[in-house]
Amino acid sequence: MCETAMGTPMHESIESVASKYSKGIEVVGNAIIARLCRAWLHFNCFFKLSNIAYIQNKALKDLHTFTNKIIKERRTFLQEKKIETFEDKDNYVNKGKLAMLDLLLQKEKIGAIDNNGIREEVDTFMFEGHDTTAQALIFLIMTLANETKIQEKIYDELRHIFGDSQRTPTTEELNEMKYLECCIKESLRLYPSVPIIVRKVSEETIIGGYTLPKNSHIHIFIYDLHRREDIYPEPERFIPERFLPEACFKRHPYAYIPFSAGPRNCIGQKFAMLEMKTLVSSLLRRFRLEAVTKPSDIKFKTDLLLRTINESIYVRFLNRY
Repeated sequence: MCETAMGTPMHESIESVASKYSKGIEVVGNAIIARLCRAWLHFNCFFKLSNIAYIQNKALKDLHTFTNKIIKERRTFLQEKKIETFEDKDNYVNKGKLAMLDLLLQKEKIGAIDNNGIREEVDTFMFEGHDTTAQALIFLIMTLANETKIQEKIYDELRHIFGDSQRTPTTEELNEMKYLECCIKESLRLYPSVPIIVRKVSEETIIGGYTLPKNSHIHIFIYDLHRREDIYPEPERFIPERFLPEACFKRHPYAYIPFSAGPRNCIGQKFAMLEMKTLVSSLLRRFRLEAVTKPSDIKFKTDLLLRTINESIYVRFLNRY
């Protein structure tokens, strides 16, 4: 039987399927923005009749087909291997480390979550764990290509840690990359992957002399917050030293929120930092980055993620050896 994901056979290469999944995410994002920009479509009765709703629903159907396939295959695997983490509702038995999806499927057995809930969690992790990090890496690599002195300081740090070795870094070595971490944080300040977030006010709140009624939806512009000159002098400049411990100590903890903050912050922020350190440290040990696209060339478009209008950012890679 031919199973499909994203409207295509699942026997396609993982690169092809991932590409189509990402495209589906982009289509849904464009539909959401298109709806937000048209006041009459805020009413469900009008939205359901629109072409935007048709496009969004079609993309969502393709995305759900893909994630449902992943869930079904993993559920079958766990059943065949007889892998269990729960004996019953009261007794927990840990039989080794399981992936997030494995734990969700075990929770399903005791009625703590249903299939739709599992699918929503899988969608969240796939979207937040792929597109956001990919966009962050694009802007970081472009920025380092334009900041040759900073790029060489990172390279010196990596040489101190690895010498001439091209080995995969250990967790301890990743933690040693202090200057690279400052560079990643400064890049996320200038180019937060999610430039705006929305929060619902659960009770009447007064901020700056203004009363926010209960159940208001508040839009927080992270991109603008990170460019406030009173918090970050010369805000358009790339200055990694802003994130040295002594500099961070002076700032309000919510003055820098590329992963949001508080109880609803990004669950994967530490993993994302490790991902970026791993890739960039491996990249800079092998290549010197040369600028092609400059920050001044970039024009952003309105989207759920920080994306450019033409979506083409170029960097030249030169072998170090």
